[in-house]
Amino acid sequence: MPKLSVSLALSLVTIASSLFMAACENTTTTNNTGTNGTTTTPEAGTTTTTSSAKGLKIGSLLPTTGDLASIGQQMVGSVPLLVETVNACGGVNGEPVTLIEVDDQTDPKAGAAGMTKLATVDKVAGVVGSFASSVSTAAISVATPNKVMLISPGSTSPVFTEKAQKGDFQGFWARTAPPDTYQALALAQLAKKKGFQRVSTVVINNDYGVGFEKAFVETFEKLGGTIVNKDKPVRYDPKAQTFDTEAAAAFAGKPDAVLAVMYAETGSLFLKAAYQQGVAKGVQIMLTDGVKSDTFPEQVGKGSDGKYLLTGAIGTVPGSDGKALAAFKKLWQEKKGGTPGEYAPQAWDAAALLVLSAQAAKENTGVGIAAKLREVAAGEGTEVSDVCEGLKLLKEGQKINYQGASGNVDVDANGDVVGVYDVWTVGDEGKIKVIDKVSPQ
Repeated sequence: MPKLSVSLALSLVTIASSLFMAACENTTTTNNTGTNGTTTTPEAGTTTTTSSAKGLKIGSLLPTTGDLASIGQQMVGSVPLLVETVNACGGVNGEPVTLIEVDDQTDPKAGAAGMTKLATVDKVAGVVGSFASSVSTAAISVATPNKVMLISPGSTSPVFTEKAQKGDFQGFWARTAPPDTYQALALAQLAKKKGFQRVSTVVINNDYGVGFEKAFVETFEKLGGTIVNKDKPVRYDPKAQTFDTEAAAAFAGKPDAVLAVMYAETGSLFLKAAYQQGVAKGVQIMLTDGVKSDTFPEQVGKGSDGKYLLTGAIGTVPGSDGKALAAFKKLWQEKKGGTPGEYAPQAWDAAALLVLSAQAAKENTGVGIAAKLREVAAGEGTEVSDVCEGLKLLKEGQKINYQGASGNVDVDANGDVVGVYDVWTVGDEGKIKVIDKVSPQ
């Protein structure tokens, strides 16, 4: 997918900022007169600006529409819940935290425009986002020159590690989900464990898909496996609506399994085409985090026998096993009902790291957050899993080591973390269930 330059993003905002953002922005604030944590999210299309000008301002840039909406809608509630919690225990640097929420529409152009407004108009210090690697690629090109700390809860492309190593992000990038070099390793090990010797790949043609494909191919071959279509990789257009040709190509050559690295909307159309052509019969489908949502089996649909087409498919997704997970789930149940969905813990942790780093820096700036991020995430301070306890200790001048809901979030010099992966499958009734955990070795 083509990347959007900063200059183009700025032009988009200058020309159409008011029209665009009216359709996709909410602002969550806490009035200066109260510290009880009451947080209100206005109806779509409205803006509230009643918070202190001195307080920490953060943004979220997540997909509630577009190809990743089914996953984005599961995680988007985490950030306002974190802000509400923080404001209930006194805020950051003595002031309430303000949140501005933007729907990136799973689109790099929308993401760049939204990030530009957050950075240059709203003057946020940090942003939780984005989810799609292609959108984060566009967003970080705006965040870095504007000195805004960007922490993604789910952009897993290995390209970010490579660019961070070169110094491209100047320390203004991190993520709370591990890069696909780890997930690809875990999935390759799973394929080997299942006895698959010959595997084909099909991926969405963007940073996420191509990066995952590269990492998986290298790892699987090192384990002695064969990539059937290595010389003719199948990479589908994210904007495509029909996939008959690509589906036939991906399943050609009699592979034991097909690794499908996709997003839910287009991925469901691709797999449906494969089943309708009959090419998927007898071939194990292996999936990744990009499609792991409760609605995905229904999107792919049922066969003429009434059974779900995806029955028996297996996949991986970054799991959550952090010390703060139980408390996070309890809070979610109390405030929202049910259980948090995929990447909700990672989004909570991303927001937590922003506020804790700002408090550690004693300033509400992106520069301050970037300077203190690794210290609060992976330092030698007191281990804390409660955000309010962490803020209290920081206000007292102590150092902390935040233990998150998704994991220990020990952010390294490249902004990466190492995580555990859940292995999931689709049952006969079309329900997704976790059946194992795997850690990359």
